[in-house]
Amino acid sequence: MTTLETVLNGLMSRYQERVPDVGAIIKAMIAEGIIANANDIENDHIAFRTLGVPHLGIQSLEKIFLHYGYRKMDFYNFPAKKLDAYWYAPPSDQYPRIFISELRVNDLSPQAQLTIHKYTDEVTSDPVDALNLDDGAAVDHFLHSGLWRTPTLSDYKLLAEESEYAAWVIYNRYYLNHFTVSVHNLPAGYNTIADFNRFLEKEGFRLNDSGGKIKTSPDQGLLQSSTVARMIEADFAGDEKQEIAGSYVEFAERRVLPQFAHLAPADIRREHRREGFEANNADKIFESTYASQTGKQ
Repeated sequence: MTTLETVLNGLMSRYQERVPDVGAIIKAMIAEGIIANANDIENDHIAFRTLGVPHLGIQSLEKIFLHYGYRKMDFYNFPAKKLDAYWYAPPSDQYPRIFISELRVNDLSPQAQLTIHKYTDEVTSDPVDALNLDDGAAVDHFLHSGLWRTPTLSDYKLLAEESEYAAWVIYNRYYLNHFTVSVHNLPAGYNTIADFNRFLEKEGFRLNDSGGKIKTSPDQGLLQSSTVARMIEADFAGDEKQEIAGSYVEFAERRVLPQFAHLAPADIRREHRREGFEANNADKIFESTYASQTGKQ
């Protein structure tokens, strides 16, 4: 197993433990005969959330994946949510794309900035620089470790008032935000977002309806949907507990590019489909952990 595989497997195993919808969706897909086992699912991309502060953020976390041969691709800006993001192309097609976003902390109110820095200022040098990136187990451990102390519930709530993204990251750190099922590679009847959403809702999964249940890029080439994050019991400083949004599951349909429309289905490869991401789609997918979605019955 390569170092990258060790890291990705570690991320996925902990994510599955904490996000019951992952196992439940896989189980439902197997029962329906869509797949034989979990390995039949192509993971379109995984996503991380970070804070734009010294020693952390995109410039720190990306070093891990650039080391494994990922290539930094397009930049995205989310003005209303005060986020920047890049996506990263994998070294080969068997690996997922990676999407890393970062909160523009300096764009928040002084009080929110102070609250974030109260924790992140404990990180006095780039922690990735101290890692042996060829030690997959060490990198896996790092991605699941607390970079700063556990926040108080009152600080979490203060941040959530202004930026639910900030609150999510201050508690979850680099915890995997979502993984993504490539629906276009599933059997006919399930290989479009519309069909797959119908299957999910029939099975009782709740979908993020911000901007509509299907988020579509202007070129119609990238269609996405996602579950709403389930609430998890979080342990805050001082033994306080509260239910907060965990992670979620995303679904992507990448359509064949017009210049490859003549290809037989068996000949279609990843390079023949719509690549990259779409800011407007991602903007709404972020809300899968927001109270506007998790609070709906």
